[in-house]
Amino acid sequence: MKLTREQAAGRVMVALDYPDASAAERLIEELKGIPCYMKVGMQLFYAAGPSFVESLKKRGYYVFLDVKMHDIPNTVKGGSNSVTRLGVDMFNVHAAGGSAMMEAALEGVDQAVSVGGSKPTVIAVTQLTSTNLEVLNAQIGISGSVENAVLRYAQLAQAAGLHGVVASPSEVVAIKEVCGSAFQTVTPGIRPAGAALNDQSRIMTPGEAIKQGTDYMVIGRPITAAPDPRASLESIIEELISYE
Repeated sequence: MKLTREQAAGRVMVALDYPDASAAERLIEELKGIPCYMKVGMQLFYAAGPSFVESLKKRGYYVFLDVKMHDIPNTVKGGSNSVTRLGVDMFNVHAAGGSAMMEAALEGVDQAVSVGGSKPTVIAVTQLTSTNLEVLNAQIGISGSVENAVLRYAQLAQAAGLHGVVASPSEVVAIKEVCGSAFQTVTPGIRPAGAALNDQSRIMTPGEAIKQGTDYMVIGRPITAAPDPRASLESIIEELISYE
């Protein structure tokens, strides 16, 4: 079934990878009226703080807080409690932290929503899209293929009760086969045809990613560094509509 324009826009998470709120605000103003997700990563969150996330929510945006929590279970429990109270729609933890840590993240969410608010989607990072086989084997110290490592972490996250994972678009089909179609995938490494690869190793175009069955795609520089960011995002939305 073809996506509507609103549905296609809702599949796109615009990465607000900016050093401060004022820089991000310029892009947000350019994209005003397009019902996409806004992804707030570490750089912007550390600089602009919780108030920036709250301002996005007040303006009606869906927010993915991409801070990749990875610590002892009790610390992650507290962190997840805090970001849930901010009203974010999605946040992530590192699957490498283990089952107890991921379960603690969900406990923090439950504690926060027990006094009001809605539950965010909690997903786990499997392997970064900058990770290739050499990095995985020789530096991280995990043997086997990148896909096998991703699938192992996806299954671990699902068993812990999380709603999905961050993975490259190349692994979406395998994740859905192992974990089921309802298990969500958020895919960075999305590059429209002709865009620079930058520091990504495992990439795909938006149309290719949607055909693989991904639920959300994170897109940064092809939009944020474009001469006309709004036109770039509109072009991506049209591509998603035509591919579905």
